[in-house]
Amino acid sequence: MAKASTDPTRSRGYRNRNPGNIDWSAANKWQGQLGKETGVGARFAVFSSHEYGIRALALLLTTYQDRHGLRSIRQLINRWAPSVENVTSAYVGHVATLTGRDPDVNLDLHRYADLRPLVEAIITHELGGQPYSAAVIDEGLRLAGVKKPAASLAAAAGTTEGKTALSWASLVTAAGAAVPAVEAVSGLPQWVGVALVVSVAAVVLAVVLTRRQDLPA
Repeated sequence: MAKASTDPTRSRGYRNRNPGNIDWSAANKWQGQLGKETGVGARFAVFSSHEYGIRALALLLTTYQDRHGLRSIRQLINRWAPSVENVTSAYVGHVATLTGRDPDVNLDLHRYADLRPLVEAIITHELGGQPYSAAVIDEGLRLAGVKKPAASLAAAAGTTEGKTALSWASLVTAAGAAVPAVEAVSGLPQWVGVALVVSVAAVVLAVVLTRRQDLPA
């Protein structure tokens, strides 16, 4: 991994829009990857946006978990920043301090609550600071399939999933043609069909609040 400058926006990783300083490889077909940096000592990938660079960082970490069974900070960073070119123990200690997590406790990197602080800590270590807004990091994680959970029922209702659920509920309760359709499919009495669909809508909203995060694309 690259050594960062004091100002994170002047760092190599920031210029490359690659805040994890991921090596370029012809075998890696990252979304948003433009190619390899140029100049003396060129080795890192260049991305079209910081969000795509963050996506690659997040997906690489989840790959370490899913394919190699690496779940703790110590295990993950030992693969991320091997000792052949890093002071890996110092990297582990820095990431543990930044995240507030024990370096040997297992994480679930498909959970926003575990992945986001790890991604932010790696960015901070690689770039010498954390130059990104919360929205940029969250978008990178969303592109990686890990969405920020809704903080409230109102927020959940505003998501695509929530709007879809509420639309189904309103069709059943407000549109006269929808009720016969429910009866035709289910063979249930009208009031049961209405209650069933409204209940499904409520369950979908609850899932938006508590669900496990989407798997990477």
